[in-house]
Amino acid sequence: MISFNQPTLAGPEFDYVAEALERMHLSGNGAFTKRCQRLLEQAFGAPRALLTHSATAALEMAAILADIGRGDEVIMPSYTFCSTANAVVLRGGVPVFVDIRPDTLNIDEKKIEAAITPRTRAIMVVHYAGVAAQMDVIMEIADRHSLLVIEDAAQAVHADFRGKPLGSFGALAALSFHETKNLMSGEGGALIVNDAAMAGRAEIIWEKGTNRAQFHRGEVARYTWVDLGSSFLPSELTAAFLCAQLEAGNDITARRLEIWRRYDAALLPLEAAGLLRRPRVPQECGHNAHIYFVLAPDAARRDAALKRLSEAGVNAVIHYVPLHSAPAGIRYGRMATDLPITDDVASRLIRLPLHSLLTPEAQQEVVAALAEALA
Repeated sequence: MISFNQPTLAGPEFDYVAEALERMHLSGNGAFTKRCQRLLEQAFGAPRALLTHSATAALEMAAILADIGRGDEVIMPSYTFCSTANAVVLRGGVPVFVDIRPDTLNIDEKKIEAAITPRTRAIMVVHYAGVAAQMDVIMEIADRHSLLVIEDAAQAVHADFRGKPLGSFGALAALSFHETKNLMSGEGGALIVNDAAMAGRAEIIWEKGTNRAQFHRGEVARYTWVDLGSSFLPSELTAAFLCAQLEAGNDITARRLEIWRRYDAALLPLEAAGLLRRPRVPQECGHNAHIYFVLAPDAARRDAALKRLSEAGVNAVIHYVPLHSAPAGIRYGRMATDLPITDDVASRLIRLPLHSLLTPEAQQEVVAALAEALA
């Protein structure tokens, strides 16, 4: 079986983990945590980056920082992972689902303004497959309506929009370092705090609602519970592993882009023959090759193709069940309007194997099997 994903080691992961064990500071916010956070702050030009145990945790921190409360609405795409919406629902808020663009599968910026109501507090943007949403338009809408922008940049590390890193536009951004992401630590994430006014409170929320970090810096005589918070820190072993990945981020991304481009060239004839549609990456978007997907002509042919690919030894997969049609999405959220593009894309999308260890020969097998499956 050609695996859909295979975690890639940068090289020094085990050495760094051994170093963390030797230091015997394993509970988080040690030397490797601080090192990772400095790397992220430099990469994003952010006043504060805080490692978390997942992007889910980072999104939940963002919802607390945004003061989302009962009945508050947050605009977001339906074509995303449930953590995007859960972060809002856990604060008593309402996810408001907007349709996506047919090219990038990102939130349709032209549909956002019509979804704004007096209860809207924020726009949560998801950069699908590491391709940017139209952040200039979205930021202008947010500014005009005094709304916070939160970037779910879980898939977007080392991607940019007009040369600026994704995750550096909104007041807050969540990153993922899950095993399936380009850079990974098994489980892991980070909250990027781009609004300096939120940095102090973010650290308190991160430290379970206490001013413990201030105490360790000698800024207060003792630490105590001062705000909302939870256990959001990863262990120092996770941070040590992640540090090696972050340091090798450019090389890992370059290898993935090479594989992505090889797929794109090989699948051009199948697109010309009307058997599939390849991804679309606007010129202003610098993507990170997180996902290579194709769209089958219709749902029936997608499902049949997945079955044939599996029989041929290719582990290709679908992606999200749109949140607006999921049981919890119906219960907790609402649609701003009908979402025909979201429904259509979700029924036709196939994600192909893509990881740094995928060989050109394996890619040829994937392309040949896909051509036969869709013929």
